[in-house]
Amino acid sequence: MEDLKKYVNKQITVSGFAEKIRNLQWVQFIVIRSEGKRLQITIEKSDEKNSKLINIVNNLTQESTIKVTGILKENEHVKMGGMELIPSKIEVTNLSQDSLPINITNKDAALIDTRMDNRFLDLRNDYNYYIFKIQSEFVRAMRQYLYDNGFTEIHTPKLIGAASESGSEVFKVDYFGQKAYLAQSPQFYKQMAIAAGYEKVFEVAPAFRAENSNTNRHATEFTSFDLEFANINSYEDVMDFEEELIVSGLKAVKEKYGDLIKELYGVDVVIPKRPFPRIKLQDLYNELHQRYGYKIPSHDVGDMNSETEKLTSRYALEKYNHEFIFVTDFSKAKRPFYHMRKDDVPQGYDLIWKGTEITTGAQREHRYDVLEKQAEEKKLGDDIKFYKNFFKYGCPPHGGFGLGIDRLTMLLLGLPSLKETMFIFRGPNRITP
Repeated sequence: MEDLKKYVNKQITVSGFAEKIRNLQWVQFIVIRSEGKRLQITIEKSDEKNSKLINIVNNLTQESTIKVTGILKENEHVKMGGMELIPSKIEVTNLSQDSLPINITNKDAALIDTRMDNRFLDLRNDYNYYIFKIQSEFVRAMRQYLYDNGFTEIHTPKLIGAASESGSEVFKVDYFGQKAYLAQSPQFYKQMAIAAGYEKVFEVAPAFRAENSNTNRHATEFTSFDLEFANINSYEDVMDFEEELIVSGLKAVKEKYGDLIKELYGVDVVIPKRPFPRIKLQDLYNELHQRYGYKIPSHDVGDMNSETEKLTSRYALEKYNHEFIFVTDFSKAKRPFYHMRKDDVPQGYDLIWKGTEITTGAQREHRYDVLEKQAEEKKLGDDIKFYKNFFKYGCPPHGGFGLGIDRLTMLLLGLPSLKETMFIFRGPNRITP
């Protein structure tokens, strides 16, 4: 139902859901909804030729799907765009049952898990429906930015023979009697592509984490936006590129949906200035202690936790008036073995946005002998032999990062949980629908 105004006084056919039905003494009204757009259908009972239509509406139920043909008329008294459809034909393509299990016009009328049980209905609410229109535009714009900059999209396996991150957080699979896992990330295969001579690659695909965590920002299956590129000078090049990518995505979202996001979610889409602030982890600890009296717990020293991330964003806003901040110089004990090190410090970063980590990125170790030493240090055995082989026969310096699309969307729209921003949520206690 886009651009209806150009069809005024013409016959059109529209299809959608019967969102509202009003059966008054002299007139019947239907509000038909299609892809978030609405149109009023008006049937005058006094017109004898409408008897068949009147009977159809008398038996119509909310959320039935209908196909309506008629003349589009202007009517200044109609709130929905000042237009109404005067029908000559109504076809009920699927009659809905009388009682809906959830109220689709009020998303807060049911608990979140009840809504998840009825996700196909929950998504008919505008608030939920537009989450994925906005998410789609964000992904489209970032993907297009990569295409425009010479990246190749690849599709890596999700059944793998070795854990790519941590062996304690993988889903084990019986693969014809062999040991296999669901991929936590495409990390190993992104790097294989670099070793194969593809200098710029990316993938948008599911990833799996066997974390028994019931927080608002964790899921056992999520969509990851990963990229890797070659011939970098340092991890600073990776940070620079991520800035460009995020700015590109946010600009596209703001241009297409900025007003709607403000109206539905009460959030302004802020286009961040470049460069983003950057701070070393120890300097950050000092700032947070001096400003807020915060001291990192001993078991988290060398890394960040959720409280640190929240305070880091507060610091970035107060110090730099910026929603984003890079944190560097993490402990090697807290970073993967494949991060390059300089003076024993991993050459990587976390990117924090609105109190939450959205990226761990790095320059990778591409030298076979160094990589093997770092793998031995982490007590990684033959399981990653195939991965180390990628670097035996020449591989250029490279780096990359990954973004969780669902988490990005949650932060963009200021939503409380990943349950809202995943089309179908997967967590420790949810495997259906």
